[in-house]
Amino acid sequence: MTRLQQRLDALRSAGRKALVPFVTAGDPSLAATVPVMHALAEAGADVIELGVPFSDPMADGPVIQRSSERALARGAGLSFVLDCVRRFRECDAATPVVLMGYLNPVEIRGAAAFAADAANAGVDGMLLVDLPPEEADEYRAAFAHHDLALISLASPTTPPVRLERLCAQAEGYLYYVSYAGVTGAAHLDVGDAGRHLAEVGAMAKVPVFAGFGIRDAASAAAMAVHADGVVVGSALVAALEESAETAGAADRAGQFLRPLRDALDGLVVRA
Repeated sequence: MTRLQQRLDALRSAGRKALVPFVTAGDPSLAATVPVMHALAEAGADVIELGVPFSDPMADGPVIQRSSERALARGAGLSFVLDCVRRFRECDAATPVVLMGYLNPVEIRGAAAFAADAANAGVDGMLLVDLPPEEADEYRAAFAHHDLALISLASPTTPPVRLERLCAQAEGYLYYVSYAGVTGAAHLDVGDAGRHLAEVGAMAKVPVFAGFGIRDAASAAAMAVHADGVVVGSALVAALEESAETAGAADRAGQFLRPLRDALDGLVVRA
């Protein structure tokens, strides 16, 4: 059983909601990335999504776009990202790490080569925002060979036929985009998202995590009523933006995440 599946099974057995923070590798500094990851795990992260900086992150809003630009300017390419995971694994062999990014950097390496490199570094899964499910077979096979989960995304605008396919193919967990738009927007409608999540949850064979629009403990708890877990990205990246010092960034990451962990504890997972 993979590290990711072990964690998901443990959450379900314990009746706990998953908390998944997203940070961009290389931001707020190269040196801060691994300490921030450790701080997030210590503060209650169940899975860490580590963003692979990309020059044209079309699904991301201004906050994560700027973080990618800063990270790339510092030299945070894919090799740096994998090295961060490798160094994280020196002290943490338990917390799953899922890379989140875009197809181009992976395609340049090739699906098989990337999968081998990622698995050797200690990566547990990959979420490729711009990889259509109709074109994912090569990547799915290469990732499966190395026990890497290819995480699928669904949204309110996903057509029913495609949604059925995504739910059938989903590995690890299904990332549900809570609204149509980019990350970091402030127009989350919990009621509307909840109705969609109920439909997706009834179809999916894996846990469904809600992302986009999760900004604080209140929004995390509200969305977790309808989902198996929540992903928080832009608000965390924004909180870290001005923490140039490594220790300060790690401290701020932990301070940001603990209230969300507290808010989720006590909620019951979907049966």
